[in-house]
Amino acid sequence: CATLDAQAACQDTTVTQELLKEGFHRDLLVKVELGAVEEGAGRCAVAARTRLPPGIYVDPYELASLQQHNLTKAVLTPDVIDVEAPEYLATDFLVLLYMDPDPRCSRCFRAALPVHGRYHRPAEDGKEALVALKSPEVLICCCDNRLSSECWKPAEVGAPCSGKNDGPCQWYSVTHRPVHEEAILQVPVGLRQHSSLVCAVTLLATVLCSSLILVAVCKYGHFS
Repeated sequence: CATLDAQAACQDTTVTQELLKEGFHRDLLVKVELGAVEEGAGRCAVAARTRLPPGIYVDPYELASLQQHNLTKAVLTPDVIDVEAPEYLATDFLVLLYMDPDPRCSRCFRAALPVHGRYHRPAEDGKEALVALKSPEVLICCCDNRLSSECWKPAEVGAPCSGKNDGPCQWYSVTHRPVHEEAILQVPVGLRQHSSLVCAVTLLATVLCSSLILVAVCKYGHFS
């Protein structure tokens, strides 16, 4: 792995995160540009660690499928997430997102992660709920470990450098300059005055579907 000019990296490292697509199902795109880096530093592992608030979640099953196809690499803490819970019953969690080198820039890394908005409580005015995603922490792991203690600080990260189970390694965290302090997810919220109507329609649909299933079982079922 290459040696980094850590002092310059401490001053110049920038992070950008964007929410792509619309609605409840989005892609979180994170881009990191390190400070002055010598040739070959792309062989160092770079990751972004962020805490996602209760209003947004990552589907562990979707993530596992993407990782099987080498489309993304991430570690969730905790790794068990209730994808059905509404925002007011959910908790936040940590995501360690491994980043890939950007072939167009020797100092740049990027990664995307599918995220999903949770349902919020209905509101009086029906306005959208805002979920703020704070700028992530930048982590780096190089095999020579020659990182200046002036800028790069050892970080407690219980995950291997490569995203695979290849044993422990030492991650380092760097102070960086976020392009934007937060990314904002806008989640549609229902009107509170529609609650009775929604409950009535849901109950009617449930009774109707149950009746149709019962009729079909009685008509076509085989009973001994």
